[in-house]
Amino acid sequence: MKRIVYVLLLGWAACFPASAQTAYTLEECVEEAVNNNLKLRNADNEVRMSEARRKEAFVNYFPTLSAMGGGFVSNKGFLYMDMGESSVSMLKNGLVAGVTATQPVFVGGQVVRGNQLAKIGEEASRLRRNLTENEIRLTTESYFWQIVMLKEKLVTLHQVETQLANAEKDARAAVDAGIRNRNDLLQVRLKRNEMRITRIQVENALRVARDLLAQYIGHFQDSIDVAFVVDYDFSANPASLYVSPESALGQVNEYQLLDKQLEANKTQYKLSLGKCLPSVVVGGGYLYNDFMDKSRTNWLGMVSVSVPLSDWWGGSHELKRRKTEVRNAENVKLEQSQLLIIRMRKTWNDMADACKQLAIAKESIEQSTENLRLNTDYYQAGTATISDLLDAQTLYQQSRDKYVEAYTNYEVKKREYLQATGR
Repeated sequence: MKRIVYVLLLGWAACFPASAQTAYTLEECVEEAVNNNLKLRNADNEVRMSEARRKEAFVNYFPTLSAMGGGFVSNKGFLYMDMGESSVSMLKNGLVAGVTATQPVFVGGQVVRGNQLAKIGEEASRLRRNLTENEIRLTTESYFWQIVMLKEKLVTLHQVETQLANAEKDARAAVDAGIRNRNDLLQVRLKRNEMRITRIQVENALRVARDLLAQYIGHFQDSIDVAFVVDYDFSANPASLYVSPESALGQVNEYQLLDKQLEANKTQYKLSLGKCLPSVVVGGGYLYNDFMDKSRTNWLGMVSVSVPLSDWWGGSHELKRRKTEVRNAENVKLEQSQLLIIRMRKTWNDMADACKQLAIAKESIEQSTENLRLNTDYYQAGTATISDLLDAQTLYQQSRDKYVEAYTNYEVKKREYLQATGR
């Protein structure tokens, strides 16, 4: 009696963690991954840093202010005059302070180009952040569909195990009645042992897949599951998702990033050109001093013109280098654009092929189900062998596994195509 109670308690304890699992839909998994994934957090930090750099560059539009102050005390004056019976000592202590402001009027466009470059950097970091998010969404969906596939394989295993249990019952009854030999019963039992091994493997793979998904969406310590029911009457329609690669190219993050790289190289060239041009700076200030117990104030204005004569030689070489970088960026953009179009076509073909495989797998389920029904009837009627029945069950299991593999593969390929076309 104690042993029975112990077994029941173990069974209840084994069921409890499953009931404590939190089931997430695909949309919820993606949302949690976007909110919690560490890689995306770093990408968000990169965006914030580039935004700070843009604001830092914007400050260069405003005048540069500086303040200074100082004083001194001496044991005797710096100016000493001996006048015979008397002497005069001056500048024994003093005080000076001032505020100046300078404003670049023309510096070869360096301030404007610097701000443009900072803005391009911010936009590029946002595009890289989008690419990171796309990667996270795709990886999350891949983990999600892997769990769906493994769970559905367990459902199929349960059905086959039930069929094998019934077959074992029929085989045992036939052996006891002398209608069948004992070999039929042994074959069924061997098949059941094979299913037990398969179940262990699938359950282990399922646990690993759940852990990977939990870690990826930021719930590493939680026991999670996915909420999804496979539709065996599903009909895909990839034609409704098709877009022309040439028309979709401008929407792709990778292409926009190539645009920003080319724009940055052109801006760098203009920035280098500005360093070779004269610069004009105006400024003004207010000064206060008190050196001989008498305070004085002064207002001043100034204009500075600087011509970088010696920089023209080195600057000419820098300009040639910048021009070459622009041409390289144009070549890279052309090459990568062609590769992006090829990727769109490939992902479309992959999705279309996955759709065809799904349709074939759906048809195979119908055929294998009917084949299993016929062989079950034939075996019970004594016109088929146990091997025929077990083969029919194997084909039934394989057809269902192929279908769920094709189903989940189609969903992943669809996500890859949508991302490849900028959606």
